[in-house]
Amino acid sequence: MVTDESDLTTSGRDTIVAVSTAPGRGGIGIVRLSGPEALRIAGRLVTLDGPLEHARARLVRVLDIEGRANTARVVRTIDEAVVTAFLEPRSYTGETVVEIAAHGSPVVLEAVVRGALAEGARIGAAVRLAQPGEFTQRAFLAGRIDLTQAEAVADLIAAQTLDQARVAAQQMGGAMARRVAPAKEGLLHLIALLEAGMDFSSGELDDVDIVAPAEIAQEIAAVEGPLAELAGSFRRGQLLREGAAIALIGPPNAGKSSLFNRLLERERAIVTPVPGTTRDTVEESVALGGIPLRLIDTAGLRRDADEGIDAAEQMGIARSHEALADADLVLLIHDASLELTAGELRLKAELAGRPHLVIYNKVDLLADGALYVEGALLGESAAIGTSALTGDGLGRLRKAILGQLGAAGALAEGGALNNLRQQEAVASALEALAAAGAANETGLPHELILMDLHHALQALDSLTGVTTADDILARIFSSFCIGK
Repeated sequence: MVTDESDLTTSGRDTIVAVSTAPGRGGIGIVRLSGPEALRIAGRLVTLDGPLEHARARLVRVLDIEGRANTARVVRTIDEAVVTAFLEPRSYTGETVVEIAAHGSPVVLEAVVRGALAEGARIGAAVRLAQPGEFTQRAFLAGRIDLTQAEAVADLIAAQTLDQARVAAQQMGGAMARRVAPAKEGLLHLIALLEAGMDFSSGELDDVDIVAPAEIAQEIAAVEGPLAELAGSFRRGQLLREGAAIALIGPPNAGKSSLFNRLLERERAIVTPVPGTTRDTVEESVALGGIPLRLIDTAGLRRDADEGIDAAEQMGIARSHEALADADLVLLIHDASLELTAGELRLKAELAGRPHLVIYNKVDLLADGALYVEGALLGESAAIGTSALTGDGLGRLRKAILGQLGAAGALAEGGALNNLRQQEAVASALEALAAAGAANETGLPHELILMDLHHALQALDSLTGVTTADDILARIFSSFCIGK
């Protein structure tokens, strides 16, 4: 580990301090200290009539440290607060932690932080501002949490939907470690079996394999199965964590903005009977089935190339094509009362190789007035009929969106991979196991099989952070907010 105090992987010898609540004004604001001098510094920031006890809240007065003279202790009260100490090792960071919960005035909180730094300088203690994610990083380095749990802390803070929060809470509770544990135990068992066999055969039976190839293959398969299933959870886990962008594309006056408003369940985009009302992309966030979605309403793509359009509409159409290129899912919207044009057919052909849905909107305008039956129009078996006016088909559309994104059943699954680092770790483990299986099939010595098995074990260890490079830790924790 790097031990430079400016690096995120400091050993924790310094006492760190930061405001742990969100910036701005609020009812409560918390200043957090962690480290060997936390109790001593806190005792100089507030009035105490006795030593702080573990997990016991105390009502105190916050002192104006900056108002003190250098030679005399000038006592000025600037706030009342509740102070709670969590003694080492029974704290979030594994060190002694003190939290000062004052009123949420930025001026008061900044004064407390400055006071902590000033008092540290006065008494010769190593006290400094915490770096982003350093409290959680110290919890990881102290063995209080593993790396997937640390990542889940950031996910919980960034959660936009209740389902995101639930999954992050599962990860914080160790769901990933529990899911990986059986595969890791099986791998350790196989490694021990092969190494014991090598030790046993190192004497008179040099040419005899104690563990048969069939048994090795069976053990490898037993480890690969759960890991392959875990690798398959990446798409769903990432979708829940990152969300998806959905672009509504189609000709003018097909009802894109009306469907956009219907999916949002509020009037966000301007809707008029005049074609070309939307001149720019309009974006809004919504949760569907617990998945955070970014809906993008776009300018209409004209049916005929020779239709006169002004410069503003040309720019809007250009942005429509950009949204089309960047979207995770495209909703191609057609007016059900009109015939498909050559341009729309070309666009459908372009979308054939990527996730999309064909929507026949305005089914309320059909001559017979009957409810739309999917696949009944123009032989389009994959189409969905909707009416933004009546709401017909909106339920089918929402269900189809989740199906196209692969979100079905995602929320019930605990311990899913949800970022690229985790996915790469499991993929590396599976690759090493495949190499071990191939070596076993070709009859290579057990020493070579063990090399691949140890590589698989190292990959699983990197998943939870048992063995992780410093630069990876720096990238992970630098993305946290200061004070967490």
